[in-house]
Amino acid sequence: MFKPELLSPAGTLKNMRYAFAYGADAVYAGQPRYSLRVRNNEFNHENLQLGINEAHALGKKFYVVVNIAPHNAKLKTFIRDLKPVVEMGPDALIMSDPGLIMLVREHFPAMPIHLSVQANAVNWATVKFWQQMGLTRVILSRELSLEEIEEIRQQVPDMEIEIFVHGALCMAYSGRCLLSGYINKRDPNQGTCTNACRWEYNVQEGKEDVVGNIVHKHEPIPVQNVEPTLGIGAPTDKVFMIEEAQRPGEYMTAFEDEHGTYIMNSKDLRAVAHVERLTKMGVHSLKIEGRTKSFYYCARTAQVYRKAIDDAAAGKPFDPTLLERWKVWPIAAIPKVSCVAIRTTITRTTSTGTPFPNASNLSASSPASVKANWRPWR
Repeated sequence: MFKPELLSPAGTLKNMRYAFAYGADAVYAGQPRYSLRVRNNEFNHENLQLGINEAHALGKKFYVVVNIAPHNAKLKTFIRDLKPVVEMGPDALIMSDPGLIMLVREHFPAMPIHLSVQANAVNWATVKFWQQMGLTRVILSRELSLEEIEEIRQQVPDMEIEIFVHGALCMAYSGRCLLSGYINKRDPNQGTCTNACRWEYNVQEGKEDVVGNIVHKHEPIPVQNVEPTLGIGAPTDKVFMIEEAQRPGEYMTAFEDEHGTYIMNSKDLRAVAHVERLTKMGVHSLKIEGRTKSFYYCARTAQVYRKAIDDAAAGKPFDPTLLERWKVWPIAAIPKVSCVAIRTTITRTTSTGTPFPNASNLSASSPASVKANWRPWR
């Protein structure tokens, strides 16, 4: 029976090795200059070559992420910088910018290209368009429901489809958030996102005064004869003043209406219970988010989703005990959310992507191939 690929994140060689040891079929990693994970990324040219060689020696795949939204300055050296990466033999490049895709098609016509989630493909016509442009796979936007994914699969049956099944969701169409740039001048679209949506914030109720300024609720104002709005005439239910823990006295405004709360992060994605349905749809690749996460995260997610995929392919019903595997993690890291219907709800989170305190539980049972004395493949 058909088995989708299990695709894990690899921010480091160690993470890659744990992901492979615990069941991943492929990993994705990127160079800092041209991918959206400038921080916490050890993949220079030497490590990229080593990672690709090790993956291929195991019969696994290695995809290189090249998905920034570049300004003119980065175009000047793009082909020159990419040439040695292409010569390393990655299985595909993950890209989002149409201009960069055009340049790769011109200079490296044999190089497979996967459309990045950053391109926000949310309908079957977009998938068909990129198929006609010569791309071999489209990574669908995280904001789609199962029903929408299934319709895309039916409308474009001969195109490889990849979806995220686990990890962080942006409080925007994937990757288009400007919050990090607004707060501390780190542009997410240039690979320097500081995950400002996941910081600790203090929230106080606010209100809008007669000239449109947001003030504390208990601050007196002369006249209150207007409704708080989003600036487009739609009344909001609540207005908040938000203070980041490390920036006392600096307030930002957030609005909440019937559609959700604006500025903070959404809950994380966890679709392990829907792997069987996704397998039956024929989704080619199930992807786990988390290139800045720990080796423990990479191993545990690969282990759980490997079991779910194998069970689905064997015709076995979903094993609910897989949901219990998350209990060794901090609860904020894995909220109860699936991709049946994604809501932009405000949540507090303490998840930072740092190594989990229970990592020793995994290391004790790790196979010899991922111990500290790992030897490179020759």
